[in-house]
Amino acid sequence: MIRVFINGYGNIGRRLASAFSRDKEIQFVGIGKYSIDSKVDEAFAKKYAVYVPEEMISKFRNMRYDISGTISDAIKESDLVVDAAKDGFGYSNKINFYVPMNKPAIFQGGEDRTGEKKVADIIHNSRVNYEEVTNQKYVIQGSCNVSGMGRIMQPMIEKFGDKIQRYDVTLIRRWADLEDTKEIKDSIEWDKNPHHQDDVKSFLPSVKLYVESYKVPSRMMHLHQMTIRFKDKVPNFDSLSDIYENEFGVAVLNKAKGTADIRKKAHEFGFEHGDTNMVHIHEETMRKTDDTLKILYSDDQTGIVIPENHLLFQSMMLGRPKKKAYEQTDSLFQISKKRNLLEKEFAT
Repeated sequence: MIRVFINGYGNIGRRLASAFSRDKEIQFVGIGKYSIDSKVDEAFAKKYAVYVPEEMISKFRNMRYDISGTISDAIKESDLVVDAAKDGFGYSNKINFYVPMNKPAIFQGGEDRTGEKKVADIIHNSRVNYEEVTNQKYVIQGSCNVSGMGRIMQPMIEKFGDKIQRYDVTLIRRWADLEDTKEIKDSIEWDKNPHHQDDVKSFLPSVKLYVESYKVPSRMMHLHQMTIRFKDKVPNFDSLSDIYENEFGVAVLNKAKGTADIRKKAHEFGFEHGDTNMVHIHEETMRKTDDTLKILYSDDQTGIVIPENHLLFQSMMLGRPKKKAYEQTDSLFQISKKRNLLEKEFAT
Protein backbone atom coordinates (compact mmCIF):
# COMPACT_ATOMS: atom_id res chain seq x y z
CA MET A 1 0.00 0.00 0.00
CA ILE A 2 1.42 3.38 -1.04
CA ARG A 3 1.82 5.94 1.74
CA VAL A 4 0.82 9.42 0.52
CA PHE A 5 1.32 12.80 2.20
CA ILE A 6 -0.43 15.98 1.02
CA ASN A 7 1.98 18.86 1.66
CA GLY A 8 -0.29 21.89 1.88
CA TYR A 9 -3.92 22.44 2.77
CA GLY A 10 -5.25 25.27 0.65
CA ASN A 11 -7.89 25.06 -2.08
CA ILE A 12 -6.10 22.22 -3.86
CA GLY A 13 -4.76 20.46 -0.77
CA ARG A 14 -8.18 20.25 0.87
CA ARG A 15 -9.62 18.59 -2.20
CA LEU A 16 -6.68 16.24 -2.62
CA ALA A 17 -7.00 15.16 1.01
CA SER A 18 -10.75 14.49 0.61
CA ALA A 19 -10.06 12.17 -2.33
CA PHE A 20 -6.83 10.42 -1.33
CA SER A 21 -8.00 9.76 2.23
CA ARG A 22 -10.98 7.77 0.85
CA ASP A 23 -8.93 5.61 -1.52
CA LYS A 24 -8.60 2.18 0.10
CA GLU A 25 -5.46 1.50 -2.00
CA ILE A 26 -3.67 4.36 -0.25
CA GLN A 27 -2.33 4.70 3.27
CA PHE A 28 -3.06 8.39 3.84
CA VAL A 29 -0.29 9.85 6.02
CA GLY A 30 -1.93 13.24 6.54
CA ILE A 31 -1.66 16.89 5.54
CA GLY A 32 0.90 19.65 5.95
CA LYS A 33 -0.35 22.92 7.43
CA TYR A 34 1.71 26.09 7.52
CA SER A 35 -0.55 28.57 9.31
CA ILE A 36 -3.17 28.62 12.04
CA ASP A 37 -6.61 29.35 10.60
CA SER A 38 -10.07 27.79 10.25
CA LYS A 39 -8.70 25.14 7.89
CA VAL A 40 -6.81 23.58 10.83
CA ASP A 41 -10.10 22.92 12.62
CA GLU A 42 -11.51 21.47 9.41
CA ALA A 43 -8.58 19.08 9.05
CA PHE A 44 -8.96 17.83 12.62
CA ALA A 45 -12.73 17.52 12.19
CA LYS A 46 -12.02 15.20 9.25
CA LYS A 47 -9.59 13.24 11.46
CA TYR A 48 -6.53 13.94 9.32
CA ALA A 49 -3.10 13.71 10.90
CA VAL A 50 -1.68 17.25 10.78
CA TYR A 51 2.01 18.00 10.34
CA VAL A 52 3.58 21.46 10.57
CA PRO A 53 6.99 23.10 10.10
CA GLU A 54 9.33 22.38 13.01
CA GLU A 55 9.46 26.06 14.01
CA MET A 56 5.64 26.14 14.25
CA ILE A 57 5.18 23.10 16.52
CA SER A 58 5.02 25.12 19.77
CA LYS A 59 2.56 27.66 18.32
CA PHE A 60 0.16 24.95 17.19
CA ARG A 61 0.45 23.04 20.45
CA ASN A 62 -0.05 26.22 22.48
CA MET A 63 -3.38 26.48 20.68
CA ARG A 64 -4.13 22.94 21.95
CA TYR A 65 -3.82 21.30 18.54
CA ASP A 66 -2.68 17.68 18.71
CA ILE A 67 -0.02 17.90 16.03
CA SER A 68 1.29 14.56 14.69
CA GLY A 69 4.79 15.83 13.95
CA THR A 70 6.84 17.96 11.60
CA ILE A 71 6.62 18.23 7.83
CA SER A 72 9.94 16.40 7.71
CA ASP A 73 8.51 13.55 9.81
CA ALA A 74 5.57 13.12 7.42
CA ILE A 75 7.79 13.08 4.34
CA LYS A 76 10.03 10.45 5.90
CA GLU A 77 6.95 8.25 6.49
CA SER A 78 5.71 8.64 2.91
CA ASP A 79 6.31 6.86 -0.37
CA LEU A 80 4.95 9.82 -2.35
CA VAL A 81 4.37 13.49 -1.58
CA VAL A 82 1.68 15.40 -3.42
CA ASP A 83 2.90 18.97 -3.10
CA ALA A 84 0.00 21.42 -2.75
CA ALA A 85 2.01 24.40 -1.55
CA LYS A 86 1.41 27.94 -2.75
CA ASP A 87 2.79 28.70 -6.21
CA GLY A 88 6.58 28.81 -6.17
CA PHE A 89 7.09 27.01 -2.86
CA GLY A 90 7.25 23.60 -4.52
CA TYR A 91 10.83 24.26 -5.59
CA SER A 92 12.05 25.00 -2.05
CA ASN A 93 10.18 21.91 -0.79
CA LYS A 94 11.91 19.82 -3.43
CA ILE A 95 15.38 21.14 -2.59
CA ASN A 96 14.93 21.07 1.20
CA PHE A 97 12.97 17.84 1.59
CA TYR A 98 12.18 15.65 -1.42
CA VAL A 99 15.64 15.43 -2.98
CA PRO A 100 17.59 14.94 0.29
CA MET A 101 15.10 12.27 1.43
CA ASN A 102 14.93 10.65 -2.02
CA LYS A 103 11.13 10.96 -2.16
CA PRO A 104 9.10 11.17 -5.40
CA ALA A 105 6.70 14.09 -5.64
CA ILE A 106 3.81 15.46 -7.67
CA PHE A 107 3.77 19.25 -8.11
CA GLN A 108 0.90 21.51 -9.15
CA GLY A 109 0.57 23.68 -12.24
CA GLY A 110 1.94 26.86 -10.68
CA GLU A 111 5.46 25.41 -10.52
CA ASP A 112 8.16 25.83 -13.17
CA ARG A 113 9.14 23.26 -15.80
CA THR A 114 12.11 25.31 -17.02
CA GLY A 115 14.61 27.75 -15.54
CA GLU A 116 16.43 27.94 -12.23
CA LYS A 117 13.41 26.85 -10.18
CA LYS A 118 12.41 23.91 -12.34
CA VAL A 119 10.74 21.18 -10.30
CA ALA A 120 10.19 18.58 -13.07
CA ASP A 121 10.76 17.94 -16.76
CA ILE A 122 7.25 16.77 -17.63
CA ILE A 123 3.69 18.09 -17.28
CA HIS A 124 1.03 15.40 -16.94
CA ASN A 125 -2.25 15.38 -18.85
CA SER A 126 -4.04 12.05 -18.50
CA ARG A 127 -5.71 12.33 -21.90
CA VAL A 128 -2.40 12.84 -23.70
CA ASN A 129 0.63 11.42 -21.88
CA TYR A 130 -0.61 9.22 -19.03
CA GLU A 131 1.79 6.37 -19.88
CA GLU A 132 4.81 8.68 -20.14
CA VAL A 133 4.82 9.56 -16.43
CA THR A 134 5.13 5.94 -15.24
CA ASN A 135 8.11 5.59 -12.89
CA GLN A 136 8.98 9.29 -13.18
CA LYS A 137 10.27 10.72 -9.90
CA TYR A 138 9.05 14.31 -10.23
CA VAL A 139 6.05 15.36 -12.33
CA ILE A 140 3.96 18.53 -12.61
CA GLN A 141 0.22 18.11 -12.80
CA GLY A 142 -1.01 20.62 -15.38
CA SER A 143 -3.09 23.55 -14.17
CA CYS A 144 -6.87 23.59 -14.53
CA ASN A 145 -6.82 25.50 -17.83
CA VAL A 146 -4.04 23.31 -19.23
CA SER A 147 -5.83 20.13 -18.10
CA GLY A 148 -9.04 21.27 -19.78
CA MET A 149 -7.30 22.13 -23.03
CA GLY A 150 -5.78 18.66 -23.22
CA ARG A 151 -9.18 17.01 -22.71
CA ILE A 152 -10.66 19.02 -25.58
CA MET A 153 -7.76 19.06 -28.04
CA GLN A 154 -6.59 15.45 -27.96
CA PRO A 155 -9.93 13.92 -29.09
CA MET A 156 -10.00 16.44 -31.97
CA ILE A 157 -6.46 15.45 -32.94
CA GLU A 158 -7.31 11.74 -32.87
CA LYS A 159 -10.46 12.21 -34.96
CA PHE A 160 -9.27 14.75 -37.52
CA GLY A 161 -5.47 14.44 -37.41
CA ASP A 162 -3.55 16.51 -39.95
CA LYS A 163 -6.76 18.12 -41.24
CA ILE A 164 -6.36 20.61 -38.39
CA GLN A 165 -4.20 23.61 -39.20
CA ARG A 166 -4.11 25.43 -35.85
CA TYR A 167 -5.87 26.25 -32.59
CA ASP A 168 -6.59 29.74 -31.27
CA VAL A 169 -7.75 29.76 -27.65
CA THR A 170 -8.97 32.66 -25.54
CA LEU A 171 -8.94 31.85 -21.83
CA ILE A 172 -11.41 33.85 -19.73
CA ARG A 173 -10.17 33.10 -16.23
CA ARG A 174 -11.97 33.56 -12.93
CA TRP A 175 -10.30 36.09 -10.62
CA ALA A 176 -10.41 33.97 -7.46
CA ASP A 177 -11.75 30.69 -6.11
CA LEU A 178 -15.01 30.59 -4.18
CA GLU A 179 -13.13 29.90 -0.93
CA ASP A 180 -10.70 32.81 -1.35
CA THR A 181 -11.17 35.88 0.82
CA LYS A 182 -9.17 38.23 -1.39
CA GLU A 183 -10.98 41.09 -3.07
CA ILE A 184 -12.19 40.66 -6.64
CA LYS A 185 -11.16 43.74 -8.60
CA ASP A 186 -13.62 45.48 -10.91
CA SER A 187 -11.18 45.10 -13.76
CA ILE A 188 -10.40 42.87 -16.72
CA GLU A 189 -6.70 42.07 -16.83
CA TRP A 190 -4.64 40.38 -19.53
CA ASP A 191 -1.60 38.16 -19.44
CA LYS A 192 1.24 39.36 -21.66
CA ASN A 193 2.72 35.89 -21.97
CA PRO A 194 0.31 33.10 -20.90
CA HIS A 195 2.18 30.05 -19.62
CA HIS A 196 -0.68 27.85 -20.83
CA GLN A 197 0.55 27.90 -24.44
CA ASP A 198 4.00 26.52 -23.59
CA ASP A 199 2.54 24.10 -21.04
CA VAL A 200 0.16 22.53 -23.56
CA LYS A 201 2.82 22.43 -26.27
CA SER A 202 5.09 20.54 -23.85
CA PHE A 203 2.81 17.49 -24.24
CA LEU A 204 1.35 18.34 -27.67
CA PRO A 205 4.50 19.64 -29.38
CA SER A 206 3.34 19.26 -32.96
CA VAL A 207 0.21 21.44 -32.71
CA LYS A 208 0.09 25.06 -33.77
CA LEU A 209 -1.44 26.78 -30.76
CA TYR A 210 -2.03 30.44 -29.93
CA VAL A 211 -3.34 31.38 -26.49
CA GLU A 212 -4.63 34.66 -25.09
CA SER A 213 -5.58 34.93 -21.42
CA TYR A 214 -7.83 37.38 -19.57
CA LYS A 215 -8.80 37.51 -15.90
CA VAL A 216 -12.35 38.68 -15.17
CA PRO A 217 -14.15 39.58 -11.90
CA SER A 218 -15.82 36.22 -11.25
CA ARG A 219 -15.35 33.23 -8.95
CA MET A 220 -17.39 30.80 -11.05
CA MET A 221 -15.10 28.69 -13.24
CA HIS A 222 -13.06 29.49 -16.32
CA LEU A 223 -14.43 29.84 -19.85
CA HIS A 224 -12.48 28.94 -23.00
CA GLN A 225 -13.30 30.08 -26.52
CA MET A 226 -11.50 27.70 -28.88
CA THR A 227 -11.25 28.34 -32.61
CA ILE A 228 -10.06 25.36 -34.66
CA ARG A 229 -8.93 26.11 -38.19
CA PHE A 230 -8.87 23.29 -40.71
CA LYS A 231 -6.83 23.08 -43.91
CA ASP A 232 -10.03 22.65 -45.90
CA LYS A 233 -13.67 22.74 -44.82
CA VAL A 234 -14.76 21.75 -41.34
CA PRO A 235 -15.40 17.98 -41.34
CA ASN A 236 -19.02 16.90 -41.28
CA PHE A 237 -20.50 15.93 -37.91
CA ASP A 238 -23.90 16.61 -36.39
CA SER A 239 -23.01 17.29 -32.79
CA LEU A 240 -19.99 17.67 -30.56
CA SER A 241 -21.36 14.61 -28.78
CA ASP A 242 -20.18 12.67 -31.84
CA ILE A 243 -16.63 13.51 -30.74
CA TYR A 244 -16.91 13.63 -26.96
CA GLU A 245 -19.64 11.12 -26.12
CA ASN A 246 -17.27 8.66 -24.43
CA GLU A 247 -14.68 11.13 -23.15
CA PHE A 248 -13.86 10.93 -19.46
CA GLY A 249 -14.52 14.21 -17.68
CA VAL A 250 -16.20 16.00 -20.63
CA ALA A 251 -19.90 16.90 -20.50
CA VAL A 252 -21.81 18.25 -23.50
CA LEU A 253 -24.48 20.71 -22.33
CA ASN A 254 -27.08 22.67 -24.27
CA LYS A 255 -28.89 25.24 -22.17
CA ALA A 256 -26.64 26.55 -19.40
CA LYS A 257 -26.72 30.35 -19.51
CA GLY A 258 -23.44 30.84 -17.69
CA THR A 259 -20.80 29.30 -15.48
CA ALA A 260 -22.78 30.11 -12.32
CA ASP A 261 -25.67 27.91 -13.55
CA ILE A 262 -23.37 24.89 -13.53
CA ARG A 263 -21.62 25.67 -10.26
CA LYS A 264 -24.91 26.27 -8.44
CA LYS A 265 -26.37 23.07 -9.83
CA ALA A 266 -23.29 21.18 -8.64
CA HIS A 267 -24.00 22.46 -5.13
CA GLU A 268 -27.68 21.50 -5.42
CA PHE A 269 -26.70 17.98 -6.47
CA GLY A 270 -24.37 17.75 -3.48
CA PHE A 271 -21.14 17.33 -5.42
CA GLU A 272 -18.23 17.36 -2.98
CA HIS A 273 -16.71 20.85 -2.65
CA GLY A 274 -19.23 21.94 -5.31
CA ASP A 275 -16.87 20.54 -7.97
CA THR A 276 -17.90 18.87 -11.22
CA ASN A 277 -14.26 17.80 -11.87
CA MET A 278 -14.74 18.22 -15.63
CA VAL A 279 -15.06 20.53 -18.60
CA HIS A 280 -18.48 21.40 -20.00
CA ILE A 281 -18.87 21.98 -23.74
CA HIS A 282 -21.67 24.43 -24.53
CA GLU A 283 -23.09 22.82 -27.66
CA GLU A 284 -25.52 25.62 -28.51
CA THR A 285 -22.66 28.07 -29.09
CA MET A 286 -20.88 25.92 -31.69
CA ARG A 287 -20.28 27.70 -35.01
CA LYS A 288 -19.01 26.30 -38.32
CA THR A 289 -17.91 28.59 -41.14
CA ASP A 290 -15.96 27.22 -44.10
CA ASP A 291 -12.63 26.15 -42.55
CA THR A 292 -13.36 27.35 -39.01
CA LEU A 293 -14.99 25.63 -36.04
CA LYS A 294 -15.68 27.60 -32.87
CA ILE A 295 -16.54 25.94 -29.59
CA LEU A 296 -17.05 27.27 -26.08
CA TYR A 297 -16.48 25.27 -22.92
CA SER A 298 -16.27 25.99 -19.19
CA ASP A 299 -13.54 24.53 -17.00
CA ASP A 300 -14.05 23.58 -13.36
CA GLN A 301 -11.09 25.62 -12.11
CA THR A 302 -9.49 23.87 -9.10
CA GLY A 303 -11.83 20.86 -9.26
CA ILE A 304 -10.58 19.49 -12.58
CA VAL A 305 -7.00 18.90 -11.40
CA ILE A 306 -7.92 16.72 -8.42
CA PRO A 307 -8.89 13.57 -10.41
CA GLU A 308 -5.93 14.34 -12.68
CA ASN A 309 -3.62 14.13 -9.65
CA HIS A 310 -5.21 10.80 -8.75
CA LEU A 311 -4.65 9.48 -12.27
CA LEU A 312 -1.07 10.73 -12.20
CA PHE A 313 -0.50 8.90 -8.91
CA GLN A 314 -1.72 5.64 -10.48
CA SER A 315 0.59 5.93 -13.46
CA MET A 316 3.59 7.24 -11.56
CA MET A 317 3.51 4.85 -8.60
CA LEU A 318 1.49 1.83 -9.75
CA GLY A 319 2.08 1.71 -13.51
CA ARG A 320 -1.62 0.93 -13.88
CA PRO A 321 -3.08 0.72 -17.42
CA LYS A 322 -5.00 3.88 -18.30
CA LYS A 323 -8.38 2.22 -18.74
CA LYS A 324 -8.22 0.69 -15.25
CA ALA A 325 -6.93 3.96 -13.82
CA TYR A 326 -9.91 5.84 -15.24
CA GLU A 327 -12.22 3.25 -13.72
CA GLN A 328 -10.58 3.61 -10.31
CA THR A 329 -10.70 7.41 -10.43
CA ASP A 330 -14.31 7.35 -11.61
CA SER A 331 -15.30 5.10 -8.72
CA LEU A 332 -13.74 7.61 -6.31
CA PHE A 333 -15.03 10.84 -7.86
CA GLN A 334 -18.26 9.61 -9.49
CA ILE A 335 -17.46 11.68 -12.56
CA SER A 336 -19.61 9.61 -14.95
CA LYS A 337 -22.57 9.99 -12.61
CA LYS A 338 -21.97 13.74 -12.32
CA ARG A 339 -21.75 14.03 -16.09
CA ASN A 340 -25.05 12.19 -16.60
CA LEU A 341 -26.79 14.43 -14.05
CA LEU A 342 -25.49 17.62 -15.66
CA GLU A 343 -26.25 16.52 -19.23
CA LYS A 344 -29.78 15.62 -18.23
CA GLU A 345 -30.24 18.90 -16.35
CA PHE A 346 -28.92 21.03 -19.20
CA ALA A 347 -30.35 19.03 -22.13
CA THR A 348 -32.06 20.72 -25.06
